[in-house]
Amino acid sequence: MKILISLLVVFNTVVANSQTYPSFGSEVDVTITGLTFDAMEPFISTDGNYLFFNNLNDGETTRLYYASKVNDSTFTLVGEVNGTNQLVTPFLDAVADLDELNNLYWTSTRNYPIELDNLFHGTFNSGNVTEIGRVHGDFNKNIPGWLVMDHGISYDGELLYYNNARLDEVNCVGPCETEFGIAQKVNSSTFTQIPNSDLILQNINDINYIYYAPCISSDDLEFYYTRYLKGEITENTLFEICVAVRTTPTDNFSIPAVLFSETIGELIEAVTLTSDKSIIYYHRKFNGSHKIVMRHRLNNVGLINSVDNSNVFNVFPNPTRGQIEVKIESNYKDIKLTVINLLGVEVFSITNQSVFNIELLPSGTYFLKYEIDNKVGIKKIIKTK
Repeated sequence: MKILISLLVVFNTVVANSQTYPSFGSEVDVTITGLTFDAMEPFISTDGNYLFFNNLNDGETTRLYYASKVNDSTFTLVGEVNGTNQLVTPFLDAVADLDELNNLYWTSTRNYPIELDNLFHGTFNSGNVTEIGRVHGDFNKNIPGWLVMDHGISYDGELLYYNNARLDEVNCVGPCETEFGIAQKVNSSTFTQIPNSDLILQNINDINYIYYAPCISSDDLEFYYTRYLKGEITENTLFEICVAVRTTPTDNFSIPAVLFSETIGELIEAVTLTSDKSIIYYHRKFNGSHKIVMRHRLNNVGLINSVDNSNVFNVFPNPTRGQIEVKIESNYKDIKLTVINLLGVEVFSITNQSVFNIELLPSGTYFLKYEIDNKVGIKKIIKTK
């Protein structure tokens, strides 16, 4: 059973208009028992039981591995993620992401550039990945030299935060240019860019930087990534781990804050966040090799207006084809329910009713905002065909 610490959000109008950047404590080394090689690009599973990572990202023999949790800073190497890794060199299989339904996503160079869709998906179960296929959609540029370098999947698997990168080994060390975008799930093998993707990410996409390694928090309110200034990479180039925040899942992200920075000698990259937002993991370079480290969160985990996963306010069924029933485990005087689409537009609203129908709305992801007396919160809902 997936474990997500419940976040019951209660706030007033003054607090609702504020934003909070997370802060974290000192760095802690992560031990992976049995590991004798580099560990890069970590991803902690939604239930916290597995830590995925790849070995040295050299593009020649890069493979996906996973380890099982002993405690927050100790894991035991299990082995390769079976089904994801290519067998004939040169190859690269890296950057794992897993949603709450065990849908695994990763980047692979197999048959590239003959086939330009280089993001893959499959179903993860006890170390094995089956039902493997390419992820298609208009977020793929389908231009030789461009590929999906990194990605981050939302907790429910409905939104893909992707990073397109243009590579040119003659003119650039690393990517020549990058851009983030957001795509919505159509089916298991297709995502389509949402109309307001550029607007939501306008404070993050910056032509002065190379940026990559996106990570979205389980409540869709915190966006982590790595960046460095575009241009020649020198020993003084700073690699920065950044975070941008928002107060509701339909807002634009804020101007990013730099959490940590290091030069290339002690390179830091690729944040992954536990579902309860209490711990971040990332990799760091130590004496020429890469290891995974972690930090505990210091400030309040439950940010304002986050998606409410508590049992106090429940929606049935979810996903739904149309009818929605709201159940509230407390007495109340007044209730207002508002359905909001991914553009942040209110598309449906009722008061003092607990059953309603949204069958006329297009299929996709929505947010149900509830206002109960002086309490406000949001539930994510999925409208199916």
